[in-house]
Amino acid sequence: MTELMDFAKNLARRAGRLLAEKVTKNNQIYYKGTIDLVTEADKMSEELILTEISRQCPDHGILSEESAVRNQQATLRWIIDPLDGTTNYAHGFPFFCVSIALEKERTVELGVIYDPTREDLFFARRSGGAYLNGKKLHVSSVSDLSRSLLATGFPYDIRVSPDNNLNYFNLMAIKAQAIRRAGAAALDLAYLAAGRFDGFWELKLKPWDTAAGCLLVEEAGGVISDMTCGKWNLDSPGLVANNGLIHEQMMEVFRQV
Repeated sequence: MTELMDFAKNLARRAGRLLAEKVTKNNQIYYKGTIDLVTEADKMSEELILTEISRQCPDHGILSEESAVRNQQATLRWIIDPLDGTTNYAHGFPFFCVSIALEKERTVELGVIYDPTREDLFFARRSGGAYLNGKKLHVSSVSDLSRSLLATGFPYDIRVSPDNNLNYFNLMAIKAQAIRRAGAAALDLAYLAAGRFDGFWELKLKPWDTAAGCLLVEEAGGVISDMTCGKWNLDSPGLVANNGLIHEQMMEVFRQV
């Protein structure tokens, strides 16, 4: 796993630097839905990552946001978001990242999140701790929801689906100190692991949004669950993550909704 961690870090940096170079140039934008988009940079970053994985680890599986699943029966599987925060990126808003995780038999063993704008490299290995640029991370010590800074997001079908997080947001907004909606779930989770956020929740996330970030949170001492306080997995329809001290307070708000 040490060699694979080094490989993932290097790959995230390379993809992130590609994104940073491309952000100042014109990018072709394609729409996958009414507001869900993908840029030329997404595809370039993904091509770089997938090519290197296929070359270095040809027997590994791959689950990536913009491509078909590869080697589905493999024991080891890479879970990749080549550009989390695409809408931000397309508008020149500097909150986006590359997220790479490695899963072994349905358990995420390592995760890397790279923010090229700030040159922040977050990484974690199961039972090995979470780090930012080599410095060990720990979640915050805030124990009162009313003094907590939370993060969340809204699904791409917000215009047509009643299950759109607005009900949870409306009640949580008057319970927490403040809520931020920055637009990149992987980076939100990395910030939670670093103690910059105290809690996070979101609906309808995909494995590439959460695989690396949730490992970071757990290894930094945080807690994750689904929206009913049950055990969370990569296919859960909702995610709640926090420092562990405000978990029950957040769940109480969700129960009221």
